[in-house]
Amino acid sequence: MAFRPMRRTRQELSPAETEDILRRGADGVLAVLGDEGYPYAVPLNYVYKDGKIYFHCAKEGHKFDALMREPKVSFCVVERNDVIPDEFATYYKSAVAFGHARLLEGAEAERAVYDLGFKFNPVPEKVRAEVNKDLAHVACFEITIDHLTGKQAKGLLKPQ
Repeated sequence: MAFRPMRRTRQELSPAETEDILRRGADGVLAVLGDEGYPYAVPLNYVYKDGKIYFHCAKEGHKFDALMREPKVSFCVVERNDVIPDEFATYYKSAVAFGHARLLEGAEAERAVYDLGFKFNPVPEKVRAEVNKDLAHVACFEITIDHLTGKQAKGLLKPQ
């Protein structure tokens, strides 16, 4: 599939800058095909590692059902969104990924949960305790990115 090119190419971030947004972000918004064909967008914590996005959720519910029914997803991370009142604008940087989500099992799922834990808490004992407590109750997904774009506000562009 050919993805649409960005209209405002001057505002497009480089692949490296876009990946940096994914690396630094703590949360993003996952968009899936929800019930009755309605889009369903939900904020969640994630970790970006080795070019893939990992997250966990409950083993039942709207998000889980949607992911099992249709693996195509979109994921957005907004790095900054500073309101500039005098310009009636915001200065933002964001990344949008399109890809396919896959349910992880066994050692892959455990590794993803540990990676998530270490992103938010550097203490191995605490991460281990949390993983041991929750691993059996969560589903872990991996998003393989098919297309990734990044964009910034015009106000953040360097003068030419």
